[in-house]
Amino acid sequence: MAENRLDKTAVLLLAHGTPETLDDIPAYLRNVVSGRPMPDHVVAEIRHRYSLIGSSPLTEITVLQGRLLAEKIGLPVYVGMRNWKPYIAEVVKQMRADGITSAAAICLAPQNSRTSVGLYRRAAFAEAGDTLQLEFVEGWADHPLLAKAFADRLIPLRKQLGDQTGADVPVLFTAHSVPCRTIQTPAPQAVAATPAEREKIFWPVADPAIPDPYPVDARNTARLAAARAGLDPSQWFFAFQSQGQSGGPWIGPTVEDTLTALSQQGSKTVVVQTIGFLCDHVEILYDIDISFREFARGLGIRLERTESLNGSTVLIEALADISRHALLRLASKRLEPVAAGS
Repeated sequence: MAENRLDKTAVLLLAHGTPETLDDIPAYLRNVVSGRPMPDHVVAEIRHRYSLIGSSPLTEITVLQGRLLAEKIGLPVYVGMRNWKPYIAEVVKQMRADGITSAAAICLAPQNSRTSVGLYRRAAFAEAGDTLQLEFVEGWADHPLLAKAFADRLIPLRKQLGDQTGADVPVLFTAHSVPCRTIQTPAPQAVAATPAEREKIFWPVADPAIPDPYPVDARNTARLAAARAGLDPSQWFFAFQSQGQSGGPWIGPTVEDTLTALSQQGSKTVVVQTIGFLCDHVEILYDIDISFREFARGLGIRLERTESLNGSTVLIEALADISRHALLRLASKRLEPVAAGS
C-alpha cells in the first residue's frame, strides 16, 4: 500500500513562463496582465528586449530544475507556467490523468505575494478539483538553503572583484518590483469575505487585512543571504527592479536611484545579485546585463552580476527539503479523519 501511495504522489513546480518566439509576445503579455489591453509601445519595447537577448531560457531551466529535483527525491516532478506553455491548468490535468492523487505545489518565486503567488495558487487549485490534493507552499523566502545558494554564488565573485580593485565592493540585492496597489491592504469587500470565498479568489491567509508580505519577504531573503556571505549592513543595499510600463506607481527604491547614490558615495564597482529570481530570464539578461550595466557605466561604475542559481545543487536541496515537508503535511492531513474516528 505504501508503495502505491508513493506512485501517486508528486511535486508541482510553478513558474512565470516566457514566450517561445518574438511573435508570441503580444499573446504572452495579455496573459501577464489578465487580458487587459497593453499599449502598442509597451509591446514593441518588450519585443525589442527579447530580440537583444535572443530568447529567454526560463522554461528550459525550470524544466531542468524539475528534472534535478525528481532525481533528488525519487518522485515525479511536474512543471507548470502561469503565463505560457505548459500552462498550469494543462499540467495539473495531466497529473490527474497520470493518477497523481496528492502533490506539493511550490512556486519558484520564494517571496510570497498574495497577488502574484496567489494567482499561481488559484490556477493550480482550480484544475485540481476533488481528485488531486495539493499542499501549496505559500512562501519560502527565509529557507536557510536558499540563503546559502545565493551566498555561494556571491562570495567568490565579490572576493575576485575585491582582489582586482583593492576596494571593498558593495553588493546590491534586487527583487522584482510590483505595483503599489498590489501590496496594500485588500479592499473592504475582500476583508468581509468568508474564508471559503477568499479561497476561491487568491487570499491564502486567515486575515486578509494583514498587508501583503512581499516587500518584507524580499528584504528578508537579502538579509539572510548577506549574513551568510559575511556582509555587514554597511556593505550591502537593496532595491526593486523592473518596474512596469503600464502606468501607476510601483514599489521602490529603484536600482537606478540606488546606483546613483552609490556613485555619489564613491563606489566604482558594484555587485548585483537578484534574490527574487531563481534562473536566467529577460529581467536578468536584459534588465541587469544590458540596461543596468549601461546605466552604471554612465555613472562611472563597473557593474557585475552573480551567476543565477539555475541548476545550483544547493537550490535543488532547498526544493527537496521544502517538498518533503509539504508532503509530510499532506500525509498528516490524510491521517486526521482516521485518528478522529478511532
